[in-house]
Amino acid sequence: MQMLFAADIASAPADEVVQRYWAELAEPEIEDAARAFATRLAAGTLAHVETLDERIRSRAEHWRISRMAIVDRNILRLSVYEFLYEPTPRTVAINEALEIARRFSTYEATQFINGILDAIKRDLDEEQPQAATEEVEEAEAGEDLLEGTD
Repeated sequence: MQMLFAADIASAPADEVVQRYWAELAEPEIEDAARAFATRLAAGTLAHVETLDERIRSRAEHWRISRMAIVDRNILRLSVYEFLYEPTPRTVAINEALEIARRFSTYEATQFINGILDAIKRDLDEEQPQAATEEVEEAEAGEDLLEGTD
């Protein structure tokens, strides 16, 4: 989120924002896998911002993206990026977005974000259902639990 916020404020290129974040702001003890994941999410979100904003605009009735709070629009962008380009189950992406909103935004914004993301999720579920992927992940998780009980 900090990288997206910085990019939005500074209108800087994604690679510059990512590099500066890791050099100046990040916690030094972060694991390489977490660093790579965060970088992929931020860079991917910034690379697809027009597509993401179009999806958000389709469900943010009477709201211009430029008028949304910076934190709120970037939470939406990040979540919609995950919906479209990451294997994260959509419901999980929504829950993560709401946790971020509760921490960094307002109660009203949490409701606003939930409404928009839920509507986009329904649109995408009609276009490209994700249920099969979620069922496989749940089955694999159950198998992992069963293997530990032998």
